[in-house]
Amino acid sequence: MQNYDVCVIGSGPAGMKAAVQCADAGASVLLLDEQPAPGGQIYRAVGTGDHPAGKRLGPDYLHGATLVHQLEQSLSSAQSGLTYVNEATVWRVDTDKHVYWSRRNQSQVVRARQIIIATGATERSFPFPGWTLPGIMTAGAGQILMKTAHTLPRQAVLAGTGPLLYLLAAQMIDAGVPPLALVDTHQPQNYLKAARYAGGALLGYRYLLKGLRLLRKIRRAGVLHFTRATGLRATGRHQIEALSFRSGSTAHMLKTSALLCHVGVIPNVQLTRAIGVKHQWDQQQHCWKPILSSHGFTTIDGISVAGDNGGIGGAIVAELQGELTAIEVLQALQIKVPDQKNRRAELSRQIQKELAVRPFLDALYTPPAEALNPTDETIVCRCEEVTAGAVRALARQGSNGINQIKAMTRCGMGPCQGRYCGAAVSELIASETGQTPAQVGYYRIRHPVKPLTLGELASLTPAHQSLMNPYRKKEPEYDANPAPVYESTHE
Repeated sequence: MQNYDVCVIGSGPAGMKAAVQCADAGASVLLLDEQPAPGGQIYRAVGTGDHPAGKRLGPDYLHGATLVHQLEQSLSSAQSGLTYVNEATVWRVDTDKHVYWSRRNQSQVVRARQIIIATGATERSFPFPGWTLPGIMTAGAGQILMKTAHTLPRQAVLAGTGPLLYLLAAQMIDAGVPPLALVDTHQPQNYLKAARYAGGALLGYRYLLKGLRLLRKIRRAGVLHFTRATGLRATGRHQIEALSFRSGSTAHMLKTSALLCHVGVIPNVQLTRAIGVKHQWDQQQHCWKPILSSHGFTTIDGISVAGDNGGIGGAIVAELQGELTAIEVLQALQIKVPDQKNRRAELSRQIQKELAVRPFLDALYTPPAEALNPTDETIVCRCEEVTAGAVRALARQGSNGINQIKAMTRCGMGPCQGRYCGAAVSELIASETGQTPAQVGYYRIRHPVKPLTLGELASLTPAHQSLMNPYRKKEPEYDANPAPVYESTHE
């Protein structure tokens, strides 16, 4: 088994920056990522040669090429202790710092003195009647098509709210495949909620100006723009054929074979949950996030978080956090960083400056009420086809705990293991029972956190002692009671 000073999980902006910072300081570093190339979702495929979509994706996207270049330079340096493994799916991390991962049907285990988790964000689910029909995908999935396959659905309808939705609409226009319509669920009262954070918005004026430019481009392109949309419903026999909704008091129906939805992003907390890191509910961002120190340390010694999986801040903040967390990890390893004190202070200052606009954006683009509290007929758990009505019925009968409802409905037991429905079900139960999502809690996440074949598990033989991890220390909230051991009485 190989040993490293640092294992970084995820090669988005935070992971790349942290890995390079640690390696350049003299630490041995293993960087694991499940994608074919570094960049994460925001910079996906940016380093794959002369990217044909680079110009229409914009300068913010092309900035990722700088990070990829820094990573490649560190990998090519003879003095660097950096190892990068792509297409590696991490399925278990133990508190004794063992990391299990699979690549091409083979599993491996390594041990690191420090672990930095930089798994980024995931899109918030937007459940509404018909949202599981073929032809409906998230805005992030649309961006993946654009960045990797250089293709987009024609005459698509975009629905939801948030900066990413407007960015995608503008990128589609630049690509020569403008959307048929933009169905905006943003509600006027959100402006009043956001007004209290106007001071921070002024500090982040660059983001506001960018948003105004995107909206102006959408308007000039002649894209139909419906505001104050509610009551979304997708219909179709074998795939989506139409989207019905109300814009104010007027009913509309748009015929389309492609619908891209988005109502924001939330931290990807599956891995930190499974390890046993303590989490808290963020009411402003309507999501769970790990409890962290100002420098990214979790409640478990030797395990840190950097980037959007610690709280949504965006790509620039993730990059800064990656470097800051790396400095703290290096200090824990007793590896000196030149001008460490001043650099730490400068990074903290930049992070706070970039985050100043975040409360304004969070209030302005609060997820629509119907996304947080869908109708009874709406499926909330796609994997197991559990409806909101089924969850509500059990909550009314006294099943207040999310894991109790999970056991009774299989909600969250499918292949995604609750990654997509967890936050939505927490909010749904909270709304029905009069509790807060913090009181309702979250699914009890167990290893493996990603689907694992028996062949991949067997490839670890001889069985590694750490797999059982008998000395693991976890909070009772995340640990099941041990199963009883029965001894045979036969001779």
